[in-house]
Amino acid sequence: MTNTVKRSSLLPSPSPAANAVSNEGALVPGWPLLSRESGDSLVEQIVRGIRSRIDDKLLRTGARMPSIRQFAETHEVSRFTVVEAYDRLVAQGFLESRRGSGFYVRERSPVGPMGGNFSAAAPRAAAVQEDAEGALDVVWLVRNMFRQMPPQKMPGGGLLPADWLDGELIANALRAISRENQSLLLGYGTPQGFLPLRQQLQLKLAEHEIAAAPEQIVMTAGVTQALDTVARHFLRPGDVIFVDDPAWFLMFGSFAALGAKVVGIPRLADGPDIAKLSELAALHKPKLYVINSVLHNPTSTSMSAAKAFQVLRIAEEHDFTIIEDDIYCDMHPGSAVQPATRIAALDQLHRVIYLGGFSKTLSANLRVGFIATSTELARHLADRKMLSTLTTSEIGERVAYKILSEGHYRKHAERLRARLNSTRDKVVRQLEKLGMDVGEPPPCGMFLWVETHCDTNVLTEKAMEQGFLLAPGSLFSPSQLPSTRMRINVASMADPGIWRFLEEHMRKRG
Repeated sequence: MTNTVKRSSLLPSPSPAANAVSNEGALVPGWPLLSRESGDSLVEQIVRGIRSRIDDKLLRTGARMPSIRQFAETHEVSRFTVVEAYDRLVAQGFLESRRGSGFYVRERSPVGPMGGNFSAAAPRAAAVQEDAEGALDVVWLVRNMFRQMPPQKMPGGGLLPADWLDGELIANALRAISRENQSLLLGYGTPQGFLPLRQQLQLKLAEHEIAAAPEQIVMTAGVTQALDTVARHFLRPGDVIFVDDPAWFLMFGSFAALGAKVVGIPRLADGPDIAKLSELAALHKPKLYVINSVLHNPTSTSMSAAKAFQVLRIAEEHDFTIIEDDIYCDMHPGSAVQPATRIAALDQLHRVIYLGGFSKTLSANLRVGFIATSTELARHLADRKMLSTLTTSEIGERVAYKILSEGHYRKHAERLRARLNSTRDKVVRQLEKLGMDVGEPPPCGMFLWVETHCDTNVLTEKAMEQGFLLAPGSLFSPSQLPSTRMRINVASMADPGIWRFLEEHMRKRG
């Protein structure tokens, strides 16, 4: 038999025999297909497919692989091809061979994001846990967020579905700037970013009662780069940085990679636990505190004015800098409709560094974010930005400027808020019917912080086997302890399949 194959799923279709030797997670739909038209050998395709499923925890530690004969017959490849693929996976540490029993998924030691081992003291938040219990981690979620899954299959994702956004708005802006002087699109741009956009952002910030001249604004490749740039400027190995608990999970591993100690401050409905913040600030003397004042991720709650004043007072008392991440600001209707206090408005960018961007409302692919701070610090951060990335894409910044300056963005944001409000109410009602607790639903924003009354790590793994990506509560805490909470993106709950899955799971739990 030759080493060619019909197009078929990578592992056998479900059968009693297959289930006897293979973990159910190996039988999920959507496996890569073997193809004789591929430029890769069959061995490489098999190795890559199995490695991917082990990395995504769809094949769990201890799962028995199909026998060499079974795999070869199902896919019409030679047994030598399967033997070579399995041997490579054994050599790479993904499988182990048990004499007289077959091949099994091997338990793997925790490794760092770049493949190196972590010391025993390294924070668990930065480690890739792949133990026998199938523990989830930040890297697992981020990796799966970037798989090419439909948005409706990712209720745990952090973006709005494409059909909620306005691709034509961006396409029109791109066409318009392409008709301008094309030589302007061929250079590096300027270190602080496209000046007309920074001037436009000055007006936008003024609406939030934050005074920031263009020279106080530095453009970045999204809020992620903004946060990384600020952290690298302030932090040294051993420094302490405060984050909310729960908070945006990607920060934990990023700060730990800089050698910082990440400490969580309990987040309440109206902002951080002030007593705990004061206590921990006295104990740890942090350098930075990263906080969402408006539409906190993952709860979509906003800080009260009283809490904002208290946070600023504690920062002054213990001499730390506040990083205010306001990426969701345009999903909030504004203080004229609902109270929304920003610490930067109280402080006017003396002790507070303000971050914003447009990845949630315009396009994640544009990568247009910004830092607003003091003039002197803005100059230092622009220098640091040049050392790492030279400049940011002026094309994206010109697109954002055109959309903002011509008045299209305000109307687009209004439409998004209206649609979120309508969808949120329906999702809340459905979740409550299933027996989940939403508490007092937030009046705006895209997330719900749901009490499921079960271990959401287990729930997430079962959902992944059905082709759905959830976001378990453990990932949103620096401790990453097991949690019964789960973040739900209300815009990504349109697939009836996720509701059937949740209903079945809650019924079994009951």
